[in-house]
This record gives sequence, C-alpha cells and structure tokens, in this order.
Amino acid sequence: MRANITVFWLLSGFFLLADAIYVTWSLISYGYVEWVGTIGIALGAILGGFIAFYLGRVHAAQGGELPEDILTSNIDDGDPEMGFYSPWSWWPIILGGSLAIFFIGLAVGTWICFIGVGLILVAIVGWVYEYYRGFFAR
Repeated sequence: MRANITVFWLLSGFFLLADAIYVTWSLISYGYVEWVGTIGIALGAILGGFIAFYLGRVHAAQGGELPEDILTSNIDDGDPEMGFYSPWSWWPIILGGSLAIFFIGLAVGTWICFIGVGLILVAIVGWVYEYYRGFFAR
C-alpha cells in the first residue's frame, strides 16, 4: 500500500506541475489563462491527492503491514478467503445478458427496459436460490 500512496502523491505532483506549465503556455500563446484546461488539470491533481491522503490514513489505521509491503512474504500470504462462488453457475451470464438488454433499452426504446427488468429479477432470484433446488440442494 505504501507504493500506491507514493504513486498517487507523485501523480498529484505531476498534475500540479503540468497545470503550472499549462497556465504559463496559455499566457504566452493567448495572452490570457484558458480556464477549462487549467481547472481540469488542477482537479486531476486534487483527485490524486485525495486518493493518496485516503490510502495514507487507511494504512496508518490498519495497525500492520500488508503482505505486499513485506519483502519476505509469499504469494499465499496475501490470498485471503474471498467467499464461495459457484464455478458451474450460469446465472451470472444470464444476469449480464439481462443487464445488457436493459441498457440497450435505455439507448433504443424504453419498452425494452421492462423486458430487461423482468429478466434481471429472474436472474437474481435464480442466482440467490440456486442451492435450494436440484442436485446441490441443502
């Protein structure tokens, strides 16, 4: 996490430097400050600073080092239990297709969205309750 914090602080500094160069260049070229680009680049610097500050606070509050920060750690040290996922389940694919139909409905015609919402509800219910029926019922 320390590497991420350093990268985001460097990114914030780079955007501040780029913003200063942009302001100088616009003054030389046009005789006035071009505000859209200046504010856009400055907001990029602020965003990088916000993320670096947040990651620094989280790193200080966690009370220990992450496995990524320790040079003698193994790959398995940073491999926590992420939960249970069905490797054979078709419901995530059906849910993805249903979401695609819904978003196509937003772009093409709103009547398609109603079909997408119905399919989304079926896919969510199927995915949640897939272990309550069939061969893998508990």
